[in-house]
Amino acid sequence: MTGTRRRLLSRRQAAVFFGSLALAGAVAGPSAAAEGRLRIARQFGVVYLLLNVAEDQKLIEKHGKAAGIDITVDYVQLSGGSAVNDALLSGNVEVASAGVGPLFTLWDRTRGRQAVKGVASLGNFPYYLVSNRPEVKTIADLGEKDRIAVPAVGVSVQARILQWASAKLWGDKEFARLDRISVAVPHPEAAAAIVKGGTEITGHFGNPPFQEQELAGNPNAHIVLNSYEVQGGPASSTVLYATEGFYKDSPKTYAAFVDALDEAAKFITADPEKAADIYIKANGSRIDRDLLLKVIRNPEVAFKIAPQNTLGLGQFMHRVGAIRNEPRTLEDYFFVNPRVAAGS
Repeated sequence: MTGTRRRLLSRRQAAVFFGSLALAGAVAGPSAAAEGRLRIARQFGVVYLLLNVAEDQKLIEKHGKAAGIDITVDYVQLSGGSAVNDALLSGNVEVASAGVGPLFTLWDRTRGRQAVKGVASLGNFPYYLVSNRPEVKTIADLGEKDRIAVPAVGVSVQARILQWASAKLWGDKEFARLDRISVAVPHPEAAAAIVKGGTEITGHFGNPPFQEQELAGNPNAHIVLNSYEVQGGPASSTVLYATEGFYKDSPKTYAAFVDALDEAAKFITADPEKAADIYIKANGSRIDRDLLLKVIRNPEVAFKIAPQNTLGLGQFMHRVGAIRNEPRTLEDYFFVNPRVAAGS
């Protein structure tokens, strides 16, 4: 029987739930992948719009039927790459969605075991480090008066890009310099703190639409750092990844998922208005619709599943010792698929 289910977990619930499952997985081992079952861990923001569209339009189920299988899809809402990675490694989701930084971390740690690799990009989006302190113009101005909200300190893609920027400014030995003033806060809560002001949170390295809401909602809010500046141009900072077991044992489900993502990307590009409505409905969002459309239509944003400009972050992480193995080509850390083969 085909169906789509959604499970919403708070930060504390996720930690308890997946922590207990990870412990069980350590004893019994992750459950084997099975054709027709797809559980996806996702997070917050417009960067996950491809998944919202795929769910709303039942694209995964559609492509599954075309391949001769019924696929039941289950969505789990989490915050931060650590929680997402726990869900994947405990065998309780088949696909994880998080930043390319957590992908490199898991790829490095699971080589020869679960062998985690990338499945597809969720598109190109500039991520902004926003501050509500007017005197902070660059990351060099950040200090003890500041607390920078990121999804996960030191390991999220925002944290890794901030480390990369720090290394470029102060040298590789100082790459983690700003970790000490970073705090783990989900994007919705961080955005509310930046807009409101008067809290310990003075900066937020977020993603769309939260960063745009901050810039529109607080006259002191301004961009301190654009991720594209660090990455050397447009880049896919958020990706989907899975274990080799799912890739090999569920080829029809895997292929249907990738085909559905590609169709979702084309859907958004062709009909931003409908995509915006889907996002608002799926997330119960109160975002101004015109602001959301501005995000979706941003010329710096591209909805596509082939990753772009991801290798540099992995090589930086290797250089500073964050991962042991150096990625040299896309095929090192992404599964082979014709729809992503042209990526970088």
